[in-house]
Amino acid sequence: MTAERPMTLQEYAMRFGTYMGLFWIFKFIFLPIGFSIPLLQLLFILMTLFVPVLGYIYARRYRNQHHEGYLSFTQAFSFCFLMYLFASILTALAHYVYFRFIDQGYLLNTYLDQLENIKNSVSGDMKISVEQLISSFDVISSLTPLQLTFQLLSQNFFYGILLSIPTGLLVMKKKN
Repeated sequence: MTAERPMTLQEYAMRFGTYMGLFWIFKFIFLPIGFSIPLLQLLFILMTLFVPVLGYIYARRYRNQHHEGYLSFTQAFSFCFLMYLFASILTALAHYVYFRFIDQGYLLNTYLDQLENIKNSVSGDMKISVEQLISSFDVISSLTPLQLTFQLLSQNFFYGILLSIPTGLLVMKKKN
């Protein structure tokens, strides 16, 4: 017979990171479709702004259900950090599949077309800024799907670290 052991912080972070990753994948679907249907682009932006709120909800749920309402900053930060890490890894898989097999340059070409239209309608310093953006997108378009996926993975990982700090501070609760 095996005795059931309690789940570890890492296991809970994996579970909630999977939920977060599925949410990120779902919201990512609205990004390319949003170029055809602007309301979905707005939905993508709103869902992106909801990510820190969702992270807070998951961390608070972890604190209340699995730590009797008390959690140190270190535990809260670790949970959030791991949750965002696992979400980033899961989302990177979807990003790779999208950029390797589905996109075929659509996303970057659409952004470049929009920037070209903006460049023709502005002047002065704004035109210089738009030209710099266009050259940045030219560099991005030269990346392979794998390189682009690793770029997005590292970006999500970095944002996860940044979001883990305030979330950990908000979720921590010390015993009296």
